[in-house]
Formats: sequence, C-alpha cells, structure tokens
Amino acid sequence: MRYQIVTLGCPKNTTDSDRIARTLERQGHRAVERRVDADLVILNTCGFIDDAREESRQAAEILAAERQPDQQVIVTGCWSQIEREQVIEIDGIDATFGIEAWQEIAEHAGAVEAERDIPETSIGVGPSAYLKISDGCARPCTFCNIPGIKGRQFRSAQPDALVSEARELVVRGAREIVLVAQDSTAYGAEWGDANGLARLIERLAAESGADWLRLMYAYPGFVTPSLVEVIANTPQVCHYLDIPLQHGSPTVLRRMKRPHNMSMVRGTLDRLRTAMPDIAIRTTFIVGFPGETESEFGELLDFAAEAEFDRAGAFVYSPQQGTPAADMTDQIAESTKQRRHEELMALLADVSARKNERQVGRRLSMLVESEPGQTTEDGDPIIAGRTYREAAEVDGLVFALGEANPGEFVDVEVLEAMGHDLWAEVID
Repeated sequence: MRYQIVTLGCPKNTTDSDRIARTLERQGHRAVERRVDADLVILNTCGFIDDAREESRQAAEILAAERQPDQQVIVTGCWSQIEREQVIEIDGIDATFGIEAWQEIAEHAGAVEAERDIPETSIGVGPSAYLKISDGCARPCTFCNIPGIKGRQFRSAQPDALVSEARELVVRGAREIVLVAQDSTAYGAEWGDANGLARLIERLAAESGADWLRLMYAYPGFVTPSLVEVIANTPQVCHYLDIPLQHGSPTVLRRMKRPHNMSMVRGTLDRLRTAMPDIAIRTTFIVGFPGETESEFGELLDFAAEAEFDRAGAFVYSPQQGTPAADMTDQIAESTKQRRHEELMALLADVSARKNERQVGRRLSMLVESEPGQTTEDGDPIIAGRTYREAAEVDGLVFALGEANPGEFVDVEVLEAMGHDLWAEVID
C-alpha cells in the first residue's frame, strides 16, 4: 500500500509520525510524495491548545474533501485521542486512532507485526533529526492536558535502544540529533536515577557518531549540576538549552503548580551562564492565566527583561477541557490577554535582537540546511542553516554568502543581525 503522512504539531509529533512510517515500511508499505498517489493518507494531529485542535479539524476536513477515489483517510494523534467523537463526525474519515497507535495503524493497513517501543527515528533523515528519549508526564501543571493524553507516568527508553537509534540516524545522514520528550530532565526518573539524562548524553556523545547533540524541554529545578557539567564539557553537545518557565510571577506559578522559587530559577540561569558564557537559553511563557493581575503581568515583564533569554516564545492562555485551570474563576478577558501577549512579544523581540547584535563579528560553525543553487537578488550564491544557537523549527536562521551542500558544516563570520535571523559570510 502507498501512504502519505501529514504531521501537525511539535517535534514530538514528528517522531510519532516517523514511528508510524517505520512500522508501515517494515510491513512492505511505501511512502509517496504526492498525496494523489497515496492509497492511505494519515493525519497525525495536535490537541494541546484550542488553536491546535482547530488546525487539526480543518486539516481533517480538507483531506476528507480532497480524497481520491478508493483513497482512505485516517486520523491519529492527540486531537483524536481526546475528541474522537468530533473526528468521526467528519464525512470522509475512514478511521480514527489515538496516540502511539503504531500497531493499530499497521493492522489497518494490512500489516500484523508492528513492534511497540519508545525510540522513534525517521525514514527520511535530513541534517537534523529528532530522538524521543521518553514519553508521558507526571508533572501537576494545572493548565496542561498532556498527562491526560500521553499518560501520567514517565516512560524512559532504555539507553542501549537509544544509542542504537541514534547510530541509525547518523548512518542515514543526520549530523545533529535533537533529544526531545515531554520532560527531558525526567529521563530515568522511574528508575530512581537522578543523573540518567547526563549519563545518556555522555553515551550518545561517545557512541552515536553525531556531530551535534541538542537538548530540548528541560524542566525548571531539574537541571542538575551533573547535567550542566556534561553540557559544558562534552564537545558534541550544543551550548543551548530550552527551559519552559511559563511565567515570572511566583503567585501565578503557584496557581499553575509550576516551580515558583524564582531564586532557584535565577540560580539555574547563573550556573548555566557561568559554566558556559556563550550558552543560548530558550524559554516559553504563558500570558493571561486565570487570575493574572496587572501586577503579576508586570513581574513577568520585569523577569523577561532581566533574564535576557536568547530565544523566547509566548502563548495566550486558553482553557483546556479536563484541566484544573479551566474551572478556575477569574478567567481573563480575551482582549486583555491579547494586549498582554503583544506587549510581552515586543519585549522579547527587543531582547532577542540585542542578543543577536552581540553575535556580530563572531566566527561560528554552521550546519547547512538549504539546497544548493540559491542566490541573492544580485546573483551571489547564498546558503542557509543554523549554528549551535538556533534549534530547528523554533528559532531563526543564519544566511551566509557562499556555497555548500546540505548537511555540511562551514565556518561563518556574522556580519549583521536581522531581528531573529543573522547575516554572515562563509570563511574559507
């Protein structure tokens, strides 16, 4: 059977789609690039927030409306896990599956022996590839429905399996491996291993063959001294860390049931920057959480300005069915949430621009991602890629005058900062 997978959502969803592809490929099915050539179209959805669920619904309706004769359309992932009834109401959807339904999808396609495991890699690998190291979440965040979707227990993959998966990625062309999970710092927590993540990174650096390792989604308060030391002293590990903090006001963080000791947060940032003065730190904030006062929002603005994150994103709070925050009183008006979001994003953009300005004159190694043959308006050859400071899909890019092929590393000198992106030239 010929199939095509359409993926929505975060990098963790990308790894889930890759797993579906691998189970189908093992059973003799093959992927096609054109949807019209597919016998089976699989939509892997996101259901984390309202906008994501609406995007998933619209995508399902479009795929169902555009289906070819004798073509099947099925829906899987987070949205169909939590709102299955809404999915099956769409005319033209043949079947629905929840999360981690690799075996069930394979059986639907006519396969019988799909194996179930956590490690997931991609069939087609580019310069950068994701490796999911664990799944599930046991954190008590009041705004988040991920534990209800993914399960309320941490499930870490065995180190040997992850090393094997990483090697396979490298053999297939990956130069950078990005470690992802619902909470990467919880790796090994169910085994009682507080330093499991640090040890895993050491093994991947020593045994995978990857040029770069990048860590995403570190939980505040669990960035241990051993983890900082490993990131700082292991050459393959990018001096980059994503720590979703969600807010800067202790009282809001208490209502969120998030770590609210801001002295601890500041101490973690100081330790990282002391160990790695060149580290790029990314975070995420939520504005308009129930009960958020102007004073509490002001604390968030002050913290964001003080901490000077290299990269930061912000989301407007939206109630998620089944979460404690959805039933809280003092929900914030949409107009107020939007105003605060715009104000915070403007501040974060200014900080990011200043941090980028400090890169001018630096010489950095860049992983090329663009296809050859690209030129400027003047006809000069140009390439695009990322340095250690930019994570795939969520951060900016570096554009450099010069020539190179995808997957190559080149040295560049930064000439100019352009908001979230950088302009550079290749150094011979």
